[in-house]
Amino acid sequence: MIQFLKTLILFCLFLCPFDSTADDFDIIKSRVVNELLKEKVEKTEVEEIIKKLKSDGSFNDIEYGDLSRTAGFPHRYHTVNLEHLSVAYKQKGSPYFGDKNLLNSIKLGLTHWADKDYFGDNWHNNQISTPTHLTNIMLLVGDEMPKELVNKLQPIIGRANMNASGARPSGDRIVIAGILAKNLLFMNQKEDFAEIIKIIEGEVKFNTGERGMQHDYSFHHRVDRVNNTTSYGYGKYANAFGEWSYFVAGTSYAFSEKGIKHLVDYYLDGIYKQLVYGVYNDVSVQNRSITHKATFKSQSTIEIERLLLSTDYRKSELEEIIKLRKGEAKPSLSFAKFFWQTEHFVVQRPHYYTSVRMFSSRNRNMEVPYNGPGKPTHHRADGTNYVQLKGDEYLNIWPMYNWQQISGTTIMQKPELPSPEEIQKEGSTSFVGAVEDGNIGAVGYDFKSPHDNLVAKKSWFFFENEYVCLGNGIQSWPNLPVVTTINQTLLKSPVRINQNDKTYTLTNGKRSLDNVKWVLQDNIAYVLPQKSTLNISNQTESGTWASITDEKNVSNEIVKEEVFNIGFDHGNRPKDGSYAYVVIPGVTERKLLENVDRNIEILSNTKEIQAVKNTALEVTQVVFYTASMLQIDNKTSLSIDSPGIVMLKSQKGKLKEIHVSDPTRTLSHLSITLTGKYTSSASFESSYNAAENKTLFRIALPLGPYAGKSIGINL
Repeated sequence: MIQFLKTLILFCLFLCPFDSTADDFDIIKSRVVNELLKEKVEKTEVEEIIKKLKSDGSFNDIEYGDLSRTAGFPHRYHTVNLEHLSVAYKQKGSPYFGDKNLLNSIKLGLTHWADKDYFGDNWHNNQISTPTHLTNIMLLVGDEMPKELVNKLQPIIGRANMNASGARPSGDRIVIAGILAKNLLFMNQKEDFAEIIKIIEGEVKFNTGERGMQHDYSFHHRVDRVNNTTSYGYGKYANAFGEWSYFVAGTSYAFSEKGIKHLVDYYLDGIYKQLVYGVYNDVSVQNRSITHKATFKSQSTIEIERLLLSTDYRKSELEEIIKLRKGEAKPSLSFAKFFWQTEHFVVQRPHYYTSVRMFSSRNRNMEVPYNGPGKPTHHRADGTNYVQLKGDEYLNIWPMYNWQQISGTTIMQKPELPSPEEIQKEGSTSFVGAVEDGNIGAVGYDFKSPHDNLVAKKSWFFFENEYVCLGNGIQSWPNLPVVTTINQTLLKSPVRINQNDKTYTLTNGKRSLDNVKWVLQDNIAYVLPQKSTLNISNQTESGTWASITDEKNVSNEIVKEEVFNIGFDHGNRPKDGSYAYVVIPGVTERKLLENVDRNIEILSNTKEIQAVKNTALEVTQVVFYTASMLQIDNKTSLSIDSPGIVMLKSQKGKLKEIHVSDPTRTLSHLSITLTGKYTSSASFESSYNAAENKTLFRIALPLGPYAGKSIGINL
């Protein structure tokens, strides 16, 4: 299919002289219109739209009176309807193709809009939504509309311009530029069109510290530096650029190969690594949109197919994503990646996907609940750790969700959450980071809640098929309980539990159980290195969508789901609370019992050091919150002269690799001392102390936009 489309484009270019700007302009316009005409036209749907059209050009099912932000601008359905009618009129094979009565209906609806000029309180409706639909309508039927009406609509469309408030560097800038480019195609303004295409092409670039793509391939839509990679950074940035790269491909307006390659890197190393298997939405990176009802479906393949028309760069990786999204392949990739600019850590294996979301004094915690949605999301960056096998584990759980018991977090249990105006907060800790080698890694979080008087040292240690979660130094005030939630997810199987060395199926309900060794639900095991007391709930919970948003016209109907919630109760006002557990995703009970302890040794879980060793992999991961020393075994010690995170990898007892990072982003070098003799190389300096049989390593750290990234050395 891809090769056929490539051939088709080349054939079109053969018919149209390549050096003719006019012909290129017409080719692009034709492609844009053809893309609009791909919309499916249903006769019954068109009939319903026509029935709703009143004699004054309005629709009888739209509330035109409320233009407030929380109303959601229902007026947009007016222009959506007219665009759909325009497609039905122009689409060959449509029962309404060339129907003059339908054309008159479109004219009537456009006249109403031109006369009323509905202007919403949300700038997005005025600068993006309305101009988008009106421009599309113009491209489809504008040539058959009265010139006076077209001229009257132009100022409304013209609110999408490069001086508009929304045209700031971010996803919206490319979208607004794209609307303007389409309107210039309709108005046949070739010179201005060429300038806008240059603006679109120039937007795919690193813009670290500002709005846009960061050097770690995450995306910040706003200056709050909240993660927007799979929202604004996907549909409004990458896909909008990709769409225009397709429209101009093979013409004199075509984007450079450098720009296309940069986009491919962003898709593969940024967006797709923050989607479950590159296919499904990861709830961890969602912001206020999480309180919208969702459907479980694969992402589209169209953006990849368009890319493959322009480049063969990383072709096999792109084709693999297509196969996954079409259900023609199963996940095969294993990776770990820390997005250091965004404080987000992701791990994927062929059988599971998990992530840790955090924030620091460099980034704010969560998106402001603009326009109403997301009102209970205060704690969704407090070390959130969701684990997903299929991608639907949390699907529409949110009306029933306990928003003070979010998976992975440690939260003070307040009588109620603060107001939505209190959601977004500045972080107050700089020690937020991770070390990784592309496959495994460790995360350290010196957590200080911006909402409560609560602090904790939280860490995660990711190996091949399991990960370890440690907490210590949990302190809070006033006299309220503090809970660390291991997971709160949809209940998808009976809950199996090992308590007091006996294994049984837990009946539905809510309770606190002591002497628990492990719990298994939905093929995810939670193992306690030391038998512990857990709060476990597996029962029906209820709620409403209206309760988690301030948007208008949201259902108050009570919805119910079976929910599984497991965690630690640290009691009221803990002074030095702690926890330790191991998560094993994608495991049966039989496989779990073959190796419950997973070759895991917890070397330290204190306020100064949290460290775990996997004896089978010969990997030791250490989070140093202060300059200190760790005795790894009776022969080996590791010390560091500053806070930092270290990973040691050995083979047959011999140290082979050292990976380090600086979570504080303040150091140019990290110095560690290890038992044994090692010599310098091009990548590090070393000094051997024969009397103590120890080597001091001085490792240069990445700087500038790469500060916080891991660095590895081979021995």
